[in-house]
Amino acid sequence: MIGRFLDAGHRAPWVAGDEVYGGNPKLRAALEKRGCGYVLAVARTHEVPTHAGKFRADALAMKPPKRAWQKLSAGAGAKGHRFYDWAVIELVHPGPGSHQLLIRRNRSTGELAFYRCYSTIPVPLTTLVRVAGSRWRVEEFFQSGKGLAGLDEHQVRRFASWSRWVTLAMLAHAFLAVVRADEHARQPGPADLIPLTCNEIQRLFITLVVRPIHDAAHRLGWSRWRRRHQARAHYSRQVANQA
Repeated sequence: MIGRFLDAGHRAPWVAGDEVYGGNPKLRAALEKRGCGYVLAVARTHEVPTHAGKFRADALAMKPPKRAWQKLSAGAGAKGHRFYDWAVIELVHPGPGSHQLLIRRNRSTGELAFYRCYSTIPVPLTTLVRVAGSRWRVEEFFQSGKGLAGLDEHQVRRFASWSRWVTLAMLAHAFLAVVRADEHARQPGPADLIPLTCNEIQRLFITLVVRPIHDAAHRLGWSRWRRRHQARAHYSRQVANQA
């Protein structure tokens, strides 16, 4: 699929993926051949080549000195910015380009995650972290589509019916996303309320349009109450993360 996408003339400066893709040497070689950078997750048992020989990823995680770790955000999430400690180790490779092992450490639990990285020219650590975080955004969209629009609720017995279901679910999810973006652009809303989310718009749409009721003011009041408490919790988490 990636090959067909690139053969059609599209550009993809970076590819991100989980351990299934990071552990696939044929995929990595194909991307390198096309000059397409990647940040692909790998297992802790994954072996990488260094100037001192081959090492497991988790063994190399013990090598970087304390000053080599940087606190960086991998992007904003539902609970604020995702801050982790990051370190990068240069790898040896016979081909052209820059190869690294990117290491992510949870600042609370110390849990480690690992990524094989490639770029045609050396790039800063912040760029690798940004690409690594972009995969979560895609996964969040899939989870949101499942929870809000039933993206995964088809039995997949025939392609035609599956295609229609997925298209309808994606249209429903796109409707929620567009309404959310329009609401944020037109009226930011009170400072003590979080902006309308896709979840809240879906809840209000079902309550006020799909299932019309007489106590709309009561339902809208509950919506404001939820958003106000979510705003307080969001602010508290931001303060804790920045501490």
